Amino acid sequence: MSGSEPPHPKVPTGIAGLDQMLRGGFPAGHVVLVTGLPGTGKTCFGLQFLMAGVARGETGVFLSLEEDVPQLLESARQFGWPADVAVERKTLHVIRLDPRETKQSIQRIRGEFAGELAKMKAQRIVVDSVSLLHMLSDDESGRRETLFALAGACRASGATTVFTAEADPRHPGVSRDGLSEYVADGVILLGYSTPAEGRRIDLSLRILKMRRTDHARSIQPYWIRADGIEVDAQAIDFSRGG
Repeated sequence: MSGSEPPHPKVPTGIAGLDQMLRGGFPAGHVVLVTGLPGTGKTCFGLQFLMAGVARGETGVFLSLEEDVPQLLESARQFGWPADVAVERKTLHVIRLDPRETKQSIQRIRGEFAGELAKMKAQRIVVDSVSLLHMLSDDESGRRETLFALAGACRASGATTVFTAEADPRHPGVSRDGLSEYVADGVILLGYSTPAEGRRIDLSLRILKMRRTDHARSIQPYWIRADGIEVDAQAIDFSRGG
């Protein structure tokens, strides 16, 4: 980041340790991809990000292509997050998009979703998971158009957005669809690591890119605790730039 470039406003993620790695949070208005293998906490990450915004008086939108609304709210309750209350107060909107309803879903993403976000005055958005968007189109160009339309709608709203995506099992450092990284302003990789003694499998987080901001580039351990994700803030000296 150029020394003459003004600092970009930051949006705290609500994830302990990660905001330190990001020097304060996500740059406002960014679309950030969070990718990882199953069990690495991608949905938890998205919910935690939204609920941190709700706690700050912001409006959040969760667009789910996987879990039904009751299942999603139950997941939030397990972490002690008052998502039910937020939905009742309309500070959190949960939208279920069924990939099986192909024509309606494509029409909504490409034509109606931007208007919906504007009406809800969304400040934080989570899409879980963009990996299922490939089910909406039969060809590569259609998938690309739908993904770009979705990212465009989120950016047009002015909200800060998190896309989750499944990592490719053969190449866990990239998303299964191979497109999302090119749409996103930032990429966070959630993965597994095996310590030297090889007796357990740990979780590790790495910021692969984050436009228009300085950030730590180290691989950090993290945990999924009873109250959400926590990144180990003691593993490196964040003041030295990672």
